Order: sequence, then C-alpha cells, then structure tokens
Amino acid sequence: MREQMGITACDLFAQDDRVAIVLAEISTQYFGPALEGDPLRAVNLGIMEQSMIGVAAGFAMEGFHPIVHTMAPFIVERPLEQIKLDFGYQGLGGTFVSAGASYDYGAEGATHHSPGDVQAMLTIPGVEVLVPGSAVEVDRAIRSTYADGRITYVRTGVAMNATSFETQIGRAEVIRRGGRSTVLAVGPLLERTLAAVEGMDVTVLYVTSVAPFDAETLVRETTGPDVVVVEPFYEGTLTPAVSAALAGRPSRIGSVGVPRRFIHTYGQLEEHDREVGLDTRGIRDRIASFLDGR
Repeated sequence: MREQMGITACDLFAQDDRVAIVLAEISTQYFGPALEGDPLRAVNLGIMEQSMIGVAAGFAMEGFHPIVHTMAPFIVERPLEQIKLDFGYQGLGGTFVSAGASYDYGAEGATHHSPGDVQAMLTIPGVEVLVPGSAVEVDRAIRSTYADGRITYVRTGVAMNATSFETQIGRAEVIRRGGRSTVLAVGPLLERTLAAVEGMDVTVLYVTSVAPFDAETLVRETTGPDVVVVEPFYEGTLTPAVSAALAGRPSRIGSVGVPRRFIHTYGQLEEHDREVGLDTRGIRDRIASFLDGR
C-alpha cells in the first residue's frame, strides 16, 4: 500500500501542477520523482510533524492540493490540533496518507502504535476517512479525493486483502447475503472476516469509506437486529455511525476491533493480531460469542 501511495502521489504531482507533496522524513524513497522533479512543490521537512501540517496548509491557502504523509501516530495524533485549526477551521482541503496503523511497527512499542487514529480524525467536522483494503483501492481513494477541497485521511497498512473492489467514497459493497445477522468488515480485515464467518448465515458488507458512511446500504441490507463491526482500529469507532443509521429500529451492535488498552508486548503484526483477537480465529470466536449472547 505504501509503495502504491508513492506511485499515485508522484503521478498526480507530474500531471497536476497544483499538487504539492509535504513529508516528514518517512517514506522519502517512494517520492523520489517528485522531490527531484520540483523541490518547490515537494518538500521534506524532517521530523517536524506540526510544521509539516502548517506548511501543507500554506500550500492549500495558495490554491494547491497538498498530499501529506508520514506514519499514523505522527500524522494524526501528534499534530491533530494543527489539522483541526489550520485545515478544518479554515475550510482548507488536503490529503493525509498514513502508514503503519494500528501496530504494523509493533516491535517499536507504543510510540509507533496508532489504533486511535481514525477516531481522532473523526472529531474534525466534515472530514473524509478512507480505509482501503488493497493497493488498488489506495490508488482509487487518493485519485478520487485529492482535489475535492476537503480534509481526507487515507489509512494504509501492511495487511491487505487478496481481492480488490470498485470502491467508492460513501459506498459499502455487499459481499454476501445471509439471514441471521449483518457483519461489516472494514478495509484490510475483509478477507479474514470472510474466512471467520464461513458457515455462518450472515450478510457481509465491505466498508472502506468510514466517513462518509453508507447508512443507506446498511439499512437496506441489514438482516435481523444483530450487527457486528470488524474494524482494524479501536473497537467501537464505527458504533456511532452504525447506531445513527439504524436509529428507530431494534438493534444490537457488537464490535470486533483493537481492544481499548495499551499493548505492552513487542512483536510482529501477526503476533499482535493474534494477541488482540484480530486473526481469523479470534474474529470468529468474538463474532460467535456476540451472536450467542455470551
């Protein structure tokens, strides 16, 4: 996903002279054509994330479409106030692309964890939050939003689905239909969610557009009162959107996500997934437990 992000950003940079790229030392190897091609529009500020946001806002105020990138905790949590004020309050548009969430860099400890990034970005009014599940979907997400004049957060990571879909902002995909309950699989968790619900009589919706959220499809496709969200960030992050969509009808919402606690162990991505219950077995056990009322 990260390599595709760089390819897409550099391609847009070459095609559209209103695109600016602003980096904070991370992933510079993927942006070589832009950094070397026009250093006035592509800048690496070093490890100065708050300044990165300010410079990007300056570009936006001059009519550019800034694409901003660094690791998730450093593009969202560290400079959140700058995004809120420099972009949100001033009504500026910019594309913020992260890497590493939630704990791709688990061996680096909590400084490099960011399971709260999506929830933090959702505190900014009018923000778009996209969680693609493949490199192809990353390309589509950036190209379709980079010049729309809004704050857009594109979350990328190491884990990916084997299959890509014709994802669109504000639309969920119906992957399969069942009669007992509904499962929403977010971004890169689709593939393992499908494996987890094998043999279960459930509808599965694929969600890459967290905000705007496709309430219409959820309402139309929901079967029964039980809805389970399988999300690659803090569990419960999508609960407000799902609850609002289903207002006025009896419903019970469960969440399978990253538990709301600090991860003090060190390990690889797969080890953390297993520890927090986001591998295939963990997802199946957690869904079954919710549906069985345990």
